Amino acid sequence: MTKLLILGGTTEASLLARAVAGQGVGAVFSYAGRVDAPKAQPITTRVGGFGGVDGFANYIRQHNITHVVDATHPFAAQMSWNAFLASESVGVPLVALTRPAWVAQKGDDWEHVADIDGAVTALNGSARRVLLALGKQNVPAFSAQPQHHYVLRLVDEPKVAPDLPHHTVVVSRGPFDLAGDQALMRKHRVDLVVCKNSGGVGAEAKLVAARELRVPVVMINRPKVPPRREMATIKAVLDWAAI
Repeated sequence: MTKLLILGGTTEASLLARAVAGQGVGAVFSYAGRVDAPKAQPITTRVGGFGGVDGFANYIRQHNITHVVDATHPFAAQMSWNAFLASESVGVPLVALTRPAWVAQKGDDWEHVADIDGAVTALNGSARRVLLALGKQNVPAFSAQPQHHYVLRLVDEPKVAPDLPHHTVVVSRGPFDLAGDQALMRKHRVDLVVCKNSGGVGAEAKLVAARELRVPVVMINRPKVPPRREMATIKAVLDWAAI
């Protein structure tokens, strides 16, 4: 009997959970636990890590998982590697439900950097008003560039104030739209956007807004992921798992 383990946190993962629930297939949805109130899912849900590769492998065995679907955020590289290695070690098939990376369009002004450190370095220079659309775990790194005013778009209100002399917190959960992102940038006089190349449509509006408002973007490239099989649609995953 098929039993899926869906590593989630993305829009695509939620759509897959809905599709699986509609067909009555056994499945578990796993959240990393980085937000206070994760979106409710129509299937059994767990929150938190597995305890590395060995812990992940033990979970697969103990819960009779037959297929693993990595539908995590494209920057959750450590979880993707753990899932890949654990699935290989126990002989359970794994597939990644991925979204295409964003590609610069005519009118875009992007500076590509390799990682968060590269983004911090790219902010050398005089004070600017910077929209950080990165998630709370990456905010502390930018204390190395305290001259800027940072607009922090976060899913949850931070429990501890960010260590940034000049900042504004905007609590909001995607998906976002063009009108809203244009209004956000105008209201806070944003003159630079820093973001990760997450891909997909749920967070793309900020890039369109930046293009139309002629705001440059520091784009953080995706990290290296394991050499796993990748699929781009819910149907492909369901067919792969013979659901």
